[in-house]
Amino acid sequence: MHLTLQTLLGTALPLAQAPMAGVQGSALAIAVSNAGGLGSLPCAMLGADAIRSEITAIRAGTDKPYNVNFFCHTPPEPDAARDAAWRSALAPYYREFDIDPKSVGAGPGRNPFDEAAAAVLAEFEPPVVSFHFGLPSPALLAKVKRWGSKVLASATTLDEALWLEAHGADAVIAQGLEAGGHRGHFLSHDLTRQLGTFALLPQLVRALKVPVIAAGGIADADGVAAAMALGAAGVQVGTAFLLCPEATTTNLHRAALQSEAARHTALTNVFTGRPARGIVNRVMRELGPIGTAPPEFPMATAGIAPLRAKAEAQGSGDFSPLWSGQNATGCKPLPAHDIVQSLAKGFAQSLLSHSFDPTPP
Repeated sequence: MHLTLQTLLGTALPLAQAPMAGVQGSALAIAVSNAGGLGSLPCAMLGADAIRSEITAIRAGTDKPYNVNFFCHTPPEPDAARDAAWRSALAPYYREFDIDPKSVGAGPGRNPFDEAAAAVLAEFEPPVVSFHFGLPSPALLAKVKRWGSKVLASATTLDEALWLEAHGADAVIAQGLEAGGHRGHFLSHDLTRQLGTFALLPQLVRALKVPVIAAGGIADADGVAAAMALGAAGVQVGTAFLLCPEATTTNLHRAALQSEAARHTALTNVFTGRPARGIVNRVMRELGPIGTAPPEFPMATAGIAPLRAKAEAQGSGDFSPLWSGQNATGCKPLPAHDIVQSLAKGFAQSLLSHSFDPTPP
C-alpha cells in the first residue's frame, strides 16, 4: 500500500508533513519535499498574493511534489449576542492587560477555499491539494481535479472517510484524536464519536478502496512502523517538525514543546471557536478548554488576539494557541531533513516485519 501512495503522490517516501498554519511557511515544505516526503503549505491564513508568493518560493526551492492545504468550513453568520458574551467572558483579562474592549476588532481569521484561491492555484496546478473540514463544492473540486492535482482530505470518523471517498478524495487522512491542531471533523460536532489513531485507522483501511494515511500521535520510526502494520498506506506527521529551524514556531511555543507542559494537551475551542489540540495553558484552564462562550469558528480568534499579543510581549504563552499533538517526544530541534530520515526508518521496519515469516516450515 505504501508503494501505492508513493505512486499517487510522486514522492520517494509515503510520508506527508502536516500543514500547520501559523507555525510554518514555504521553507518547511521545501525541506520536507527535498528530503523525500510530501511538504505541505497551509493556506487558510493566507491571502491570494501570499499564496502566490509562497508557492513560487516552493517551486524555486524544490522540483519535488508538494501539497497546498485549505479549510472548507462555511463562514458563520455574525452573531452579535454570542460575540458580546465572548467579550464579556474575556473582560477580566482585558482589564488585567489594560485593553479597551472597544478597540478589539473583528475578523474571520481563517478563509475557506473559494474561487479566488482556486484562481491562484490555477497558475501553478499543484501536484497535491489537501482539505480540512470536508471538501469544497463540486464545482471547485472539479477545477482542482482538472489540473491533475491529487486530492487528500481528513476524516475523524468512518462515516466521514466514506463520505470523502464517495465525493472525490484520492486518499483519506485518518486523523486520530491524538493529533495536534484543529480537528478535521465535518459531519458531526460530537467529539465522543472520534477515535484514537490506532482505533480509527484499521476501520478505514477495511472499508475504503482509496489509500489511508495515518495521522495523530506518530512521532518516531516505531510509530510509523505501527501505523503501517495496521494497514496504513503512509503517515502524516506534524508535531515532530515544530522545532525544526525551517518552522516559524515562536520561541514561547518552542520552549513549551521542550518542557514538561507538553505532556498535558487538550482539545480547546477558546482560540478559534473550533476544537483543536494544544498544550494546556492559563486561558484553557481558567475558561475551560471547551465552552459555549466562544463564537463559531473562526470568529473567536479576534476576541483573544489582543490578549495573546500583550501576553507574548511580556514573555508569556498564557493566551497563545500552543498547538501540539499528544506525543511530542519526537519533536526535536533538528533540520527537517533529519526528522524525515529518522521517521523513514519506520518504513524499513515495516517492510522487514512483513518479509519475515515466523511460521516454522
